[in-house]
Amino acid sequence: MNKSELVDSIAAQADIPKAAAGRALDAMIESIGSTLKDGGQVALVGFGTFLVKERAARTGRNPQTGEPIQIKAAKVPSFKPGKALKDAVN
Repeated sequence: MNKSELVDSIAAQADIPKAAAGRALDAMIESIGSTLKDGGQVALVGFGTFLVKERAARTGRNPQTGEPIQIKAAKVPSFKPGKALKDAVN
């Protein structure tokens, strides 16, 4: 499912226009992104938790030459699914 299909699904289930569903989805994505950027986390009970994890610096290999390279530490977004979502998938 892509974004436009998700907007269509939200509009149908909530009985709202597609434009409103699109704005709501965009607002949710923007809110989650800004919260993660500020170092917070977003917990949606029954769905899951969006959070930021720290990835340590490490040594990798250039696949073309086999030479070792240094990979910098980074902050990466992560999602931890909730129990209800796990149960719905299984």
